[in-house]
Amino acid sequence: MIQIIQTAHAMNEAVFGWKAENKKIGFVPTMGALHKGHLSLVNVSEKENDITVVSIFVNPTQFNDAADLEKYPRTLQQDIQLLSKCKNLVVFSPTEKEMYPKGATLQHKVELGLLENTMEGKHRPGHFQGVVQVVKRLLEIVPASCLYMGQKDFQQFTIIRHMLSMWNSTTRLVVCPIIREKNGLAMSSRNERLSASARNDAGQLFQTLRWMQENAESMPLADLESKAEHRLHLAGLDPEYLDIVDAASLQPVLQLRESACIVACIAVWVEGVRLIDNIVLSGNLRLT
Repeated sequence: MIQIIQTAHAMNEAVFGWKAENKKIGFVPTMGALHKGHLSLVNVSEKENDITVVSIFVNPTQFNDAADLEKYPRTLQQDIQLLSKCKNLVVFSPTEKEMYPKGATLQHKVELGLLENTMEGKHRPGHFQGVVQVVKRLLEIVPASCLYMGQKDFQQFTIIRHMLSMWNSTTRLVVCPIIREKNGLAMSSRNERLSASARNDAGQLFQTLRWMQENAESMPLADLESKAEHRLHLAGLDPEYLDIVDAASLQPVLQLRESACIVACIAVWVEGVRLIDNIVLSGNLRLT
């Protein structure tokens, strides 16, 4: 039976109790509305650790749009049911007051440099400060051996890796591959807000990324970007950005030989829903 913990104090005590027993702890931070993508992270953690903690907390400080925060699904009982077959699993489900006892405001700005000023950061000001704040707070409560995140949130895990390194954290970041629907669409809680036809059309997001990967060596990257944007428009998708970047610095690149690893990152709008995805164009993405 799954154990559910709601207070930071009880969660922290439990973690230190497990550590006293030399148990290895895996941590999967989520905002709920769980799907197979989240479960893939839990499954990896279960294989690598004695105990897995899954947090379910819709973090207000990473939403720069109040309407988006309001629309975000809260499905705690459904999430718990989805996790019910997992073994040695604890759900940490705190309130906002429990997470931020002094108020849900950014207490200290973290210097992220250029990492937060491009792509998601450019279009969602303050988003990554909120992400860093909540991950820092969660790791204070759950100082786990390993932290599991998905490749879909490419810029996010790059920033969290930077944060862990900056703070000399002993927690190891493990990044797991994107889990996709049958048409290639990256699994996301936001997909549920799409009509059946739009959800089908959104599969062109991944098909465009695959096309970019297949043609990256045959044309200048600037042409690759413009042709890919044209493909998205033809599919009825509205691209917010399409950037080809260095995997470590997140800065734009013009030639494949400029970087050891290059990633194409996309955000599009479909029926008022914002979807993101990415694919490696060259090199190998460091996932641990």
